[in-house]
Amino acid sequence: MGLFDRFRRKQRPGVLRAATSTDTTHMEQWASSRRGVEAYVEPKTTVTETTVVLVAHDGEWTRRRIDGEDGARRLAKKLKIPIYDAGIVGYPKRMREYSRRKENRG
Repeated sequence: MGLFDRFRRKQRPGVLRAATSTDTTHMEQWASSRRGVEAYVEPKTTVTETTVVLVAHDGEWTRRRIDGEDGARRLAKKLKIPIYDAGIVGYPKRMREYSRRKENRG
């Protein structure tokens, strides 16, 4: 260990960051302040942990890490929202339209 290694905040390259309570809190607050929210689980890959995309009725969305598929199901149950596997059903059209509108605005 180098002299200043303990002061570094970044993780080493190649180490995946796991979900934190900050991620979960963000999703809970985000979902409670929007209507028609649905959850889309994205599987773990070689570069990212399992993530959940929350999509509101108007297509607005947010993505955060989650503690696996079971963690995603628990979150959806707690928030009382439907949950889908993004790899099977894809993403809703309204999400793509929302992203397109944001790009064109800015």
